[in-house]
Amino acid sequence: MGKDSTRPSPPSGRRAERNRQAIVTAARELFIREGFDAGMDLIAAAAGVSKVTVYNHFGSKEELFTEVVGQAMGEAHMTMAEVRAGLADIADVREALLHTARALVDAATDPSRMALRNLVTGELRRFPELGQAYLERGPARSATGLAEVFGDLCARGQLVIADVELAVVQFFGLTVYPHLITGSIGVGVPPDLAGRLVVDGVDLFLSRYQARPR
Repeated sequence: MGKDSTRPSPPSGRRAERNRQAIVTAARELFIREGFDAGMDLIAAAAGVSKVTVYNHFGSKEELFTEVVGQAMGEAHMTMAEVRAGLADIADVREALLHTARALVDAATDPSRMALRNLVTGELRRFPELGQAYLERGPARSATGLAEVFGDLCARGQLVIADVELAVVQFFGLTVYPHLITGSIGVGVPPDLAGRLVVDGVDLFLSRYQARPR
């Protein structure tokens, strides 16, 4: 899904940016409702622009879909940035991790992001590059954000983590991954069980990584 060096630069300016965002918003709604087969003419009509305008901004449907996924995952990344900033006001490490886990679960179970995730999975055979784009714009950024949270808590002397990459996967496994698995088959984790997964998952994580008093 590399860029064509012969393709003109996308339009710029305020009007062009409004059109671009209208296209992305319309595409997100239509991809979720119609799947990846939603036509570019239908997206153009929903955005209130011409089909030529859509292609001026996005050279292909794959490129447009990548931008849709990127913006959706960017919203989750912003949530993680807000969580990290807010941890300065939470002195207790357990409360800090519970807050982090709940934010991650909320982001992962957002219906539109879950629908896009399932759409990527369903299209991997036809467009394997979509999976790589999703990984880079979504899970990889979330993992980086969580690693930064762990770094902050280690710097505060509340966690001791030798292998942060492993700890990130373990934390996701304890709190978030069950939602991704059930969501991939169109069901969700019952609310009561979801709450217990977070609490027990954080406690298990702390049993391994919480700093011990000297």
